[in-house]
Amino acid sequence: MNNEVILDEIVDVVAVFAAGREPCRPVRFRRKSGREVTISEIGLGFPRPQGSKMIHVYDVTDGQADYRLEFDAVSLVWRLVREADHVA
Repeated sequence: MNNEVILDEIVDVVAVFAAGREPCRPVRFRRKSGREVTISEIGLGFPRPQGSKMIHVYDVTDGQADYRLEFDAVSLVWRLVREADHVA
């Protein structure tokens, strides 16, 4: 990620939950400003233990910027933790 900004923003996420290789796949999220971002690609997704809970991490893009979303499987809260613009 280039021009990376570290955030800790709670976001609303539309996600698809299904059986199989990717049990959860975020498809769109809304920032607190009201701006909606449609995810065009998930680059990496992995679980990360944090104490007694599991955080699911997703590096995603909308084709214009890269984002890192984290889903807390206990509190069921999504956070936008990083954002970076694409540099040509």
